[in-house]
Amino acid sequence: MQHTIENEFLTVTVESKGAELMSVVDKATGAEMMWDGQKDVWPRRAPILFPYCGKLSGGRYTLDGETYEGGQHGFGRDFEHEFVSAENGVMRFVLRSNEETRKKLPRDFALESTFTLTGRTLRQTITVTNTGDKELRFGFGFHPGFALPFDDKHTTADYELRFDTPQTPVVIETGATSGLVTGETRVLMENSAVIPLDDRMFDYDSICMSQLTAKTLSVVEKDTGRRVTVGLEGFAYTLIWSAPGNPNLHFVCIEPWHSLPDTETFGGDWNEKPCAAALAAGESWSTDLNMTFER
Repeated sequence: MQHTIENEFLTVTVESKGAELMSVVDKATGAEMMWDGQKDVWPRRAPILFPYCGKLSGGRYTLDGETYEGGQHGFGRDFEHEFVSAENGVMRFVLRSNEETRKKLPRDFALESTFTLTGRTLRQTITVTNTGDKELRFGFGFHPGFALPFDDKHTTADYELRFDTPQTPVVIETGATSGLVTGETRVLMENSAVIPLDDRMFDYDSICMSQLTAKTLSVVEKDTGRRVTVGLEGFAYTLIWSAPGNPNLHFVCIEPWHSLPDTETFGGDWNEKPCAAALAAGESWSTDLNMTFER
């Protein structure tokens, strides 16, 4: 079921399945700023990645002597989240561990999603609490997709990705077919704030950037300055991606992550997997994604 909050600038809609951001509409123009989820291109809009990002080596892991299988980006995006409330520009959901989630991760948790609308900025806060008596290890990432072009008067070439300060991003390479971290790296660009957008740049999947010092990354319409800006502070990695195999970009994702896919040589032990957090019983961990829509 979908739920909505709004203010004088924006109307925001979230789907309870996956607590997924579905729509951000500029009230002055009626423009939709999120990707619309066309099934033949990419059927999602802004999934949350929990309890891991990317792919598992061999599509499985081991924990407590048992083997568990898992698809890309975990299961948090696929379960119905309980709707808690929507009032005064704040909307809340929670996913609590249950019999079905324990088939995928044998741990108890509460995964809370809070959406707070202030002016033209939407803050998405995730809080994970260990509600069990065993250590809770997990990875986490955000995956919002923003519609391109902003209107029918522009094409992909009219846009660029722009950091708030010049950067020298180090790209963490993944296998073209495996999606697993290879151990290879490359420098994307030297001391530049701009990543040009073109329709073929994601033909070999996403670009995972590390060693960033920028506070924000925006998708900018060059002639008008209209933009969507995503906050990067506190994240170890930022990915950019769009669905490959299309004649032009329909959207671009800016994805701040706290963890990575498995490496090609990873043995599969969940307790050895690098994670966003390792919580003792009763402990909590939080992260924020800030998105500002200037249309």
